[in-house]
Amino acid sequence: MTAESRNLMLDAFDSNWIAPLGPHVNAFEQEMSNYLGFGHAAVLSTGTAALHIALKLAGVKSGDFVLCPSLTFASTANVILYEKAIPIFIDVKEETWTLNPELLEKAIAKYKPKVLITVDLYGQSADYDQIINICNKYDVSLIEDAAEALGAEYKGKKCGVFGNFGVFSFNGNKIITTGGGGMLISKNKKLIEKARFLSTQAREPEIYYEHKELGYNYRMSNLLAALGRGQLKVLDQRVNARRKVAKRYYNRISKIDGIKFMPEAKYGRATRWLTTLTINSNVTGINRTQIIQELEKNNIEARPVWKPMHMQPLYKKCEYIIGNNNDISKKIFENGICLPSGSNLSKIDQDRIIEIIVGNLSK
Repeated sequence: MTAESRNLMLDAFDSNWIAPLGPHVNAFEQEMSNYLGFGHAAVLSTGTAALHIALKLAGVKSGDFVLCPSLTFASTANVILYEKAIPIFIDVKEETWTLNPELLEKAIAKYKPKVLITVDLYGQSADYDQIINICNKYDVSLIEDAAEALGAEYKGKKCGVFGNFGVFSFNGNKIITTGGGGMLISKNKKLIEKARFLSTQAREPEIYYEHKELGYNYRMSNLLAALGRGQLKVLDQRVNARRKVAKRYYNRISKIDGIKFMPEAKYGRATRWLTTLTINSNVTGINRTQIIQELEKNNIEARPVWKPMHMQPLYKKCEYIIGNNNDISKKIFENGICLPSGSNLSKIDQDRIIEIIVGNLSK
């Protein structure tokens, strides 16, 4: 938490304007649009809420097909079920860990979906030139789930601006945080105004409470928006700090046989929200779970990478598109680990983590 964040929160507190809506909400939306150099913004209670509203605005109905990568956090897929639509999962490219565009065209031709949700995984952009061309060809709406990628870039442009809608998260584990929170982005001002309407219980502009359609309680409080404004001012510093953490891990660990870090795509600049790598146990003699357990013995938390959606019990009956019977998402999950990656991770603490990992891999 920065001094600026504290001062802005105290301003909201002292104003006694705590509840949803308020001057800091409006300012946070404008400052986010300014940072991205793009469109209009609606600040919401969570990134999941932003994804859900995006699907509603894209016109998704019960029975519609919606595509998304399998290698992602659950909320990317869960919002599809909120609208009683049908998720179709697609594998990723090993070179980027993001959606495979070649498989995308195959999936669109087969299922004729209404919407594609892309994911900028662990702070790395998907390959949008290819993806946008395919979506335009088949008239598929694109929602960019950039929840993990605020501050990342694709060919010099900030992530979140490539779809009909862009989504961000300010959850407690993100590079900047409001404790909980999210943002919906679009170049279409009327759609963002509709998002604000739906996220405030779809209340009509009457003196009494009038509701003609289903709405949601999805807006952010003025207090948390003040916190977000302070955090946004240091976003680029946080991204640079995370990239330094990732580079330090890479320099110390990557030379070990059997270790492969998540590649950084040549077309963009990743935030390295989390430093992730895979461990080939056939080469190292130790697997990712054993490394996680060794770190835990030293009160250090590490986790596997996201378990793919097609491997989740909730989604086991859903279709999954892969190429040449080679399941990249499953392979990454079974061998992948996320290391402590905080922007304020000290060199001393990082050295402890590295020594434990290297010590166990060298046995």
